[in-house]
Amino acid sequence: MNRLKIKCLCLFSIFLLGSHFFNAKAQIKVIEDADKMVAENHWVDSVYNQLTQKQRIAQLFMAAAYSNRGADHEKEILKLIKDYHIGGLIFFQGGPVRQAGLTNKYQKAAKVPLLIAIDAEWGLGMRLDSTVNFPYQMTLGAIQNDSLIYEMGWQLAENFKRMGMHMNFAPVVDVNNNPSNPVINYRSFGENRFNVASKGLAYVRGMQDNGVLATAKHFPGHGDTGTDSHYDLPVIKHSKGRLDSLELFPFKSLIDGGVSSVMIAHMNVLSLDSTKNLPSTLSRPIVTDLLKKDLGFKGLVVTDAMNMKGVTKHFKVGEADVRAIEAGNDLLEFTENIPKAIIAIEESIKNGRITREDIEKRCKKLLRAKYRAGLNQLGSIDLTNLVEDLNSPSVRLINRRLTRASLTVLKNENKIIPVKNLDKIKVASISIGKSKRTDFQKTLSQYMEMDHYQLGLKSSAGSIQQIQKKLASYDLVIAGVHQVRKRPSNNNAYGPSLIKFINELAKSEKTIISVFRNAYTLDKYKDISKAKGLVLTYQESRDAQELAAQLIFGGTGASGKLPVSINDDFKLGDGLNVKGSIRLGYTLPEEMGMDSETLNLRIDSLVEKAIELKATPGAQVLIAKNGQVVFHKCYGFHSYTDTIPVRKKDLYDMASITKVTTSLPILMKLIDEEKFNLDDPLRKYWPSFKGTNKGDLIFRDILAHQAQLKPWIPYWESTIKKNGGFKPKTLKKDSSANYPIKVADGLFLHKHYKKKIYKAIKKSPLEAQKKYKYSGLVFYLLPEIISNITNEDFESYLYGNFYKPLGASTLVYNPYKYFPVEQVVPTESDFPFRKVAIHGRVHDEGAAMMGGISSNAGLFGNANDMAKLFQMYLNMGEYGGKRYVSEGTFKEFTSYQFPENDNRRGLGFDKPSLEYVPNGNAAKDASAESFGHTGFTGTRAWADPKHGLVYIFLSNRVHPTRANTRLYQLNTRTDIEQVIYDSFLQH
Repeated sequence: MNRLKIKCLCLFSIFLLGSHFFNAKAQIKVIEDADKMVAENHWVDSVYNQLTQKQRIAQLFMAAAYSNRGADHEKEILKLIKDYHIGGLIFFQGGPVRQAGLTNKYQKAAKVPLLIAIDAEWGLGMRLDSTVNFPYQMTLGAIQNDSLIYEMGWQLAENFKRMGMHMNFAPVVDVNNNPSNPVINYRSFGENRFNVASKGLAYVRGMQDNGVLATAKHFPGHGDTGTDSHYDLPVIKHSKGRLDSLELFPFKSLIDGGVSSVMIAHMNVLSLDSTKNLPSTLSRPIVTDLLKKDLGFKGLVVTDAMNMKGVTKHFKVGEADVRAIEAGNDLLEFTENIPKAIIAIEESIKNGRITREDIEKRCKKLLRAKYRAGLNQLGSIDLTNLVEDLNSPSVRLINRRLTRASLTVLKNENKIIPVKNLDKIKVASISIGKSKRTDFQKTLSQYMEMDHYQLGLKSSAGSIQQIQKKLASYDLVIAGVHQVRKRPSNNNAYGPSLIKFINELAKSEKTIISVFRNAYTLDKYKDISKAKGLVLTYQESRDAQELAAQLIFGGTGASGKLPVSINDDFKLGDGLNVKGSIRLGYTLPEEMGMDSETLNLRIDSLVEKAIELKATPGAQVLIAKNGQVVFHKCYGFHSYTDTIPVRKKDLYDMASITKVTTSLPILMKLIDEEKFNLDDPLRKYWPSFKGTNKGDLIFRDILAHQAQLKPWIPYWESTIKKNGGFKPKTLKKDSSANYPIKVADGLFLHKHYKKKIYKAIKKSPLEAQKKYKYSGLVFYLLPEIISNITNEDFESYLYGNFYKPLGASTLVYNPYKYFPVEQVVPTESDFPFRKVAIHGRVHDEGAAMMGGISSNAGLFGNANDMAKLFQMYLNMGEYGGKRYVSEGTFKEFTSYQFPENDNRRGLGFDKPSLEYVPNGNAAKDASAESFGHTGFTGTRAWADPKHGLVYIFLSNRVHPTRANTRLYQLNTRTDIEQVIYDSFLQH
């Protein structure tokens, strides 16, 4: 039929249907569709007419190609393309750049553009290195939101198009109702036909809506077999009724949904075709009568690999291919010998087994598929940034979202998940099946301090017993049961001692178990159902391990449901909903609406420039949005001459950030308890100041830095005599009962010197005007004031009421007491006073003379733990399901107190200038609600409630000298803060 006739018929149909049914837009669409059909038919006919009979037969073959097999294999493929004009290639193992380069070469050699396919059931990583593995389909079967499966299909199609590929031999829509299935198993969405159908359809639509052909496999259903068709021919004895209601159900749904292709399995299905040893691939009753006629499938029918034993065991090369065509297949994949197969089909045409019309029909159907895949306008693949594009943030994000949505909580007695009361429990983790610390354990450590143990696959009974004894002393044990094979087999692979250990752990009253294995393995541990907490991730990936750890501590939630039945304890559909987001989570910027490229490139540039110009030796930078850490990087080294790189676990001297992170949260708590009042005078809490110029100073003014106090007092200078020695009752080089306070190595302070500091504060003059002037004087007094109010040691009260329940174990005073010195970043070389390089002790001289414990300075910690505290601040006093400070009190502390007095401060907290100042104390786009503080050593901690942001910058810019002010001149800290706002995708 020519172009004019088709177009006229379409227009005539519009006229017959009438205006009641078609508006103008619909009429235009029909005309456009007619034009597309004309163009498609023209291309198909023109290509077909250029082919010889042998070439038309060759178009029905798809050869197996590899990008990791070298020159001989390449020559072999090129020969098939040039000499025989095969229709396409299915790629197997290799790498993306190598495959793309070969694809360009092969397409250039082809007379007719090649249809390029690959098995990518769980993404390109199924076949190619350096690419992403999406979750297996069994894992996807646990997800309750099928739109995520659609998004995965769409994203996978993006990767296919970037690789110059047109067809995915996926999804698997076999209903896996046989736990012992050796070939489908984790490749299936599960045992529920409705779930398999809905997820298969979402996968197909995602791919095909984005221009890539999808394939439903393995027809008529490979889910209930104990034989792997790669190695033998499975025999299926189910009735037609059973097959129609169960195995065929997903295929019907996908056919109705418009799937482009169906792959036929190699199985002997006796109720559909009783011919002995005949695989369904070669059965006309199954392929033509059932699939094409009864089910009405009009798309491409593809064989499973023709080199599999399910075919070759009973049929020779050539004969199998002829029978496949006779059965009704359109495309023959991975034939053992294509030249022989072509000859056999030619002979079958001559002897009447196959007609020329059969070949024409199939060849044109394949050409039509090529046209719809865009092969009429073939371009070459650009190899530039190929690997980066295939691993883009959008790819990694959907992968992570899929994994999160699949997390399945099967036990949660007494709501043990998420873990609470971190300050009251001693916790250990153990990874079973692994001999090194796992990603699961590393992520657990981000939430609280704990001990980690490992039991490798070959652990002896003795070593298992030793660990059992150690674990007995913990209040909570978090166990990871890891897989030991590349794919999640349902075979156990653990020895009797490990199995016994897991069962005994499960029976404990204090265990959470996370199983990173095939769901069916749950049946291998008879007592695992007794665990108080049980999480199933279905497989072991980095995302699965990290997200399981986040789930256990409330960084994320869980909503997955079992897609298969395991036993009486764990049934299809089981899975508890667990609410998350009570503590920090860890994700990609894009999930929070931020651009990772902006963050990475620009922040890297700013920090690296600062390091290059020697503004600081190194830094930690952390950014969280809406309770999710989206950026956490370390830069540089501990010092300019050091070889220790900055690590996430390293502790920095927070300097003046101490003001808003030690005494300040306690004061807020005391206000809530009506034990402290902001409008009380200083003399109420420090009686000796009564009658002095400071006795009537109000705390609201003091904390807002407008109480006329002097900025600071260099206490240490008063200890030094003119000859350079120390004055009596100040400092000595040796410790004693009278000189117990260690200020530095070889330097000890008199036990009563603290009183001299208080006296100096008491005697200091006041500023002339009641205007904003930053002062740290009263922060030296606050620890003792707080101790007097609480009747507890200040440091113990701070740790017990805030840092320990937050899980912020690195927030400490005097870190040299608790951490290896190599984990603490050094600060200044203090030769004028302490005569040493400061490392492990507070940089600030005044705080050092307070024994390292002051609320003016002295706190150390890493960015992750500081972020926990600031996330609590951002949440207006709540974190981890615990309220620390009332929302009203917190809002008061973080609000402008005296803007009418041109004062930008809150109570203790710094805030953006009342009018934006370039290169000022806050980013241009920081909201008026934002708050935080900076530190003299080169630190910054900031929160913006309007945008849900927490930003931590830690550096040691004072190393080796405080005279180095380049970090200020570069404005690195606030420039990075502005990058955060610039990264918002709506910009």
